[in-house]
Amino acid sequence: MHGSDSAPFFSSDSEAEAPEEGADRRPEEEESPSGVSSSRALLTVFILCYINLLNYMDRFTVAGVLPDIEQFFRIDDGKSGLLQTVFICSYMILAPVFGYLGDRYNRKLIMCCGITFWSLVTLASSYTPKQHFWALLFTRGLVGVGEASYSTIAPTIIADLYVKEKRTRMLSIFYFAIPVGSGLGYIVGSQVGVVAKDWHWALRVTPGLGLIAVVLLLFVVQEPKRGAVEARAELHQTSWLTDLQTLSRNLIFGIITVITGVLGVFSGVQASQQLRKKNPRADPLVCAAGLLLSAPFLYFAIVFAQGNTVATYAFIFLGETFLSMNWAIVADMLLYVVVPTRRSTAEALQIVISHLLGDAGSPFLIGLSDGLRRTDSFLWQFRSLQLSLMLCSFVSVVGGAFFLATALFIEGDRDRAENYVPTGESHLLPIVVPRSGRSTRVPVSSVLI
Repeated sequence: MHGSDSAPFFSSDSEAEAPEEGADRRPEEEESPSGVSSSRALLTVFILCYINLLNYMDRFTVAGVLPDIEQFFRIDDGKSGLLQTVFICSYMILAPVFGYLGDRYNRKLIMCCGITFWSLVTLASSYTPKQHFWALLFTRGLVGVGEASYSTIAPTIIADLYVKEKRTRMLSIFYFAIPVGSGLGYIVGSQVGVVAKDWHWALRVTPGLGLIAVVLLLFVVQEPKRGAVEARAELHQTSWLTDLQTLSRNLIFGIITVITGVLGVFSGVQASQQLRKKNPRADPLVCAAGLLLSAPFLYFAIVFAQGNTVATYAFIFLGETFLSMNWAIVADMLLYVVVPTRRSTAEALQIVISHLLGDAGSPFLIGLSDGLRRTDSFLWQFRSLQLSLMLCSFVSVVGGAFFLATALFIEGDRDRAENYVPTGESHLLPIVVPRSGRSTRVPVSSVLI
């Protein structure tokens, strides 16, 4: 009856009867079931957030120097769009592999190997010769291998460190890295290329930071117990004026992306937490509202892009803010409708589907806007891209509709995950029976009727 696998349930009377026993057990109760101390867990979240920021910095570093890449290799928009497409495709295809491994093997070691590989391949891509554009495509594809090994696993570690509202807050910190990293990647990439007078140096920033991340993972991060917390089981300097002139062209969009991302993630989490008190379907409803509200602002940002700069940036600000509301919430939803031993696989499946239907082909599709041009004038170069980008507003509306549909099923899915019992193990469920005036938990198999 007093085995280590049974968890006693003390009533108020029993607490009064045995205060010394409760005092003796207090240090043990304060120890986290995950096996990771609270300070180490918080440090782990910040390290994972740092690595996630590096991932998105690397993705948008290429965007910051894309005109230089096109000029260096003498390619058009269609071919340059392939750089993102090959990355997303390898990322998407390999995500299930690492999801499988992440649910079965040491997640910290998998991430260390993946980030090391990603850092080395990114560094190698900066030495691509002018006549071998295919080699740059190949190395960008290999970068997806490293990122897949991280993105499918890192959220599950956070899930094994925290639960409920605290988990949502930690995931919001983790996903702040997406807008911040995206904005920083665009800014750092463009500025390093300008300062070094060579775009290749832009691709040599994140690899060094990535190796630092590996050291932090190895010596600071500790692998938590799965589900236990849920009681389950060198640069040339330019003048200050030159810096300002260059930043005026690149900094505005980067700053908007950083600020709106932070505001969007924060407001989304806050709205969800407040609405949860009244509506258990708050998470998908907030996500739907964010996407539906972003659609008209993104549309007007594209429409006003030709003549009204202030209005364009205003609409971009509002559109990106609403668009960012769902990032942390979606991750939380995915984790609480899946049992702990299958979460890496679920993350992998989510990555496959979202990238398959989204950014796997979108850069290439936008590049195909060349086919919409009636002439080769600058005006039609602009208008063709403008027409292509209007697709984003339509996709936001469709995404909002899907979140509304999700609200119909979210409660049932969450209940099934929380009450999941593996087949053939129902006889191990604990029940409460009276014993000597206090309640205790014993296995069903121990009770003979």
